[in-house]
Amino acid sequence: MKASCHLLPLAAALLALAACGGDSHSGGQRDAPVSPIGFELAFAGTAAGPEGGDAASEAPAPLIALTPDELARKLAAGEVRLIDVRTDEEVAEGMIPGAEHIPLDRFDPAMLGPADGREVVLYCRSGRRSAIAGAKLAEATGKPAEHLAGGILAWEAAGQPIDKP
Repeated sequence: MKASCHLLPLAAALLALAACGGDSHSGGQRDAPVSPIGFELAFAGTAAGPEGGDAASEAPAPLIALTPDELARKLAAGEVRLIDVRTDEEVAEGMIPGAEHIPLDRFDPAMLGPADGREVVLYCRSGRRSAIAGAKLAEATGKPAEHLAGGILAWEAAGQPIDKP
């Protein structure tokens, strides 16, 4: 049995004591129950979710941030299906060679189709939107999603090539 399961009865007892105790500074009256100091921190890492399930199995898969050099190596090896989630206007200024364009507002992991053996890697201008798309992808697949940390700005700063119209 997990250690967190043994702590649950203790947690209930502590909450009951905190709720029942009076406050000597206000004549025994309390406005609201107060948890013991540090109570939230003590149970922040437990695995029990709100319904008593295992929160670790319900949490979305992690997001993996790739450096420009890591992405360049994967692209050279043919291991990547690269998806640009920037706007049409941004893409008109240039793209990473070999990328597909699916703007974030139209990004649907279900529309990516069956896996072809390549890893899907997402990128945008700075990494914020690709992280949003990555979270959607990870939630849909239950597997870690990869994105380019720092986006195309980091890619260009690393001296990597851009296809410009």
